[in-house]
Amino acid sequence: MPAVALVAAVLLAACSAPPLAAADSTVTAFEHVTVIPMDGAERVLADHTVLVSGDRIVAVGPSAELAVPVGATRVDGTGRFLIPGLAEMHGHVPPPRAPAIDTEETLFLYLASGITTVRGMLGADGQLALRDRAASGEIWSPTLYLAGPSFNDGSVSSPEQAAAMVRQQAAQGWDLLKVHPGPTRAEYDAMAQAAREAGLRFGGHVPADVGLAHALVQGQATFDHLDGFVEALDGDRGPVDPAALAALVRATREAGAAVVPTMALWEVLYGTADLDALAAYPELAYVSDAQVRTWTAGADRQRAGADPRASRHVIDNRARILAALHAGGVPVLMGTDAPQLFSVPGFSLHRELPYMVAAGMTPYEILVSGTTAVGAHFAAFDTFGSVAPGHRADLVLVDADPLADAAHLRQIAGVMVRGRWLPRAAIDRRLAAIADRHARD
Repeated sequence: MPAVALVAAVLLAACSAPPLAAADSTVTAFEHVTVIPMDGAERVLADHTVLVSGDRIVAVGPSAELAVPVGATRVDGTGRFLIPGLAEMHGHVPPPRAPAIDTEETLFLYLASGITTVRGMLGADGQLALRDRAASGEIWSPTLYLAGPSFNDGSVSSPEQAAAMVRQQAAQGWDLLKVHPGPTRAEYDAMAQAAREAGLRFGGHVPADVGLAHALVQGQATFDHLDGFVEALDGDRGPVDPAALAALVRATREAGAAVVPTMALWEVLYGTADLDALAAYPELAYVSDAQVRTWTAGADRQRAGADPRASRHVIDNRARILAALHAGGVPVLMGTDAPQLFSVPGFSLHRELPYMVAAGMTPYEILVSGTTAVGAHFAAFDTFGSVAPGHRADLVLVDADPLADAAHLRQIAGVMVRGRWLPRAAIDRRLAAIADRHARD
């Protein structure tokens, strides 16, 4: 019997019998909670108990029927909602040369907002050790799936070298490949072929010499920032042609590709965001003065160099494209490109939600983009993304119904990552310590 099934069987046997004399401190029980299982249907399970042992969910059932083993850690879920942990599908973590405290704070900030999975999209030598430390529980961190150092015009000089770089990254153990602007079509094709042979997926940008249509044919898994779509539709020059957009949506869906929109950041990059509003973000308390000054200067430069009307035109077309992709059945994966200009890790997710709502996504569909869709994307690595036995115990307890309003995802009562429970009080204490370290004069 598989280990997870064996643990579940033992727990269920214990739960159906009178309480045992021996305490079981390895179990955590969320009691009397409304579960949003995200198991393929939009539904809730009222007054349920969820049992966790180790890093796995082992039982989900009505609280009146599922007893809790003696000695378990009990979490009162009365009036609260339990969802799978969320994901940041275009995130960044500091490279190994960064101070350890900066890295650990960045990873904790993701967790504080309910993000239990991060797809890191710019690898650096030595970063795989951080992935292993996160997986072992040595540090508080989401589970990390890491792209290697990117394929760009500085790292790739020939098709042969591109293929060799793929083989090297596969041997080193990176989880995926990151594409940046710059590679020629021949270099990109060599990378794609070597990636297929190595069993590695690739995602990110669309090099200008490649183009979106060709990248779809070559099997690029994700198109981050909607890169290539505006260009393919001449959306930076005029209105998007509805027929051309529909054809592109169909091609993207048929290719099995997904998009990671990062809409909020692109408003900043195109100079259309309200700088006063950005500067007033309360989450800036968790980054250094130097970082805020750098971000402010960068946003000022973006605005100074932008044509306001042209920028607004591109941003509006991006919104139309995202709405069409979603309506056309292309998977949308939750992501923000944090940390970037005013995108504080974790908190940036909640800045992204209004753009997803504007694209026509319901609260349930938004949850799908950060839970089951991500679990499906990484199904070869692990089982997670639903509140179900056998799934990795990544959970978020929230104080209000996120199916009624996605903004309720801000109201976090606690986060569990790989079976480790982080209650609200502990989150607040750590956030206060981070804010104290960055206290402004």
